[in-house]
Amino acid sequence: MAPLRRTLALHRPHRASSAHGVHATDTVWLFDLDNTLHDASHAIFGAINNAMTLAVASTLSLDLDAASTLRTRYWERYGATVIGMVRHHQTDPQEFLRLSHDFNAAKLVRAEAGLARKLHALPGRKIILTNAPADYTREVLKTLKLLPHFEAVYSINDMCLQGRIRPKPSLALMRQVLARLKTPAHQVVLVEDTLKNLKTARQVGMRTVHIYHPGTPFASGRQGRSGYVDLRFNAVESLLIRRHALRTLNTLDRA
Repeated sequence: MAPLRRTLALHRPHRASSAHGVHATDTVWLFDLDNTLHDASHAIFGAINNAMTLAVASTLSLDLDAASTLRTRYWERYGATVIGMVRHHQTDPQEFLRLSHDFNAAKLVRAEAGLARKLHALPGRKIILTNAPADYTREVLKTLKLLPHFEAVYSINDMCLQGRIRPKPSLALMRQVLARLKTPAHQVVLVEDTLKNLKTARQVGMRTVHIYHPGTPFASGRQGRSGYVDLRFNAVESLLIRRHALRTLNTLDRA
């Protein structure tokens, strides 16, 4: 079995282009991918479900109904089907991640207009932190012309701690992210559509921005925001406009 990388590593596609210099006090923006930077519920989640079921079926020689049931069970139990496949069937994680996203994502991507321009205008360092596989992540980012705006990509391929896959919302993962960044937690902001991931980010001291998408699995139906969410928007554009509110909250907390 080819293991995932043993420790979280920075994967730098190339130096991010930015009009802003990098300083020790800069905000570090950790962006999720699906239903945060693009609308995965529009078509991609359906394609992932189909490809994941086929991957389970071909790997374990199951019919599609049995494979779909097992895929759902592992996803609900572990937060990622690949974890169940590795733990219970000694599946090669790299090969399974490849099979489970074996479709043309570029044709299915949909996102808010002018996203590249908006990210370019957002001061600070920008990094992807996603439970999606690396190849799929890069394909989506390239399609949206966003890859130059991120200095690094953390994907599920990198989230192996002490020999086990530990994707978000793992507290151990969040702590290792901070250790790798060498940045105080209050300067790091997780921008994310999944509330349980934001909750653990807050537990390690990060700031949190909830990008609300009604198509996110287990999305909250509440109109308000949870206590561990600093800001709540439905588009990245709003983050650009309201980002200064995070600095105000940070100042109040440290007073």
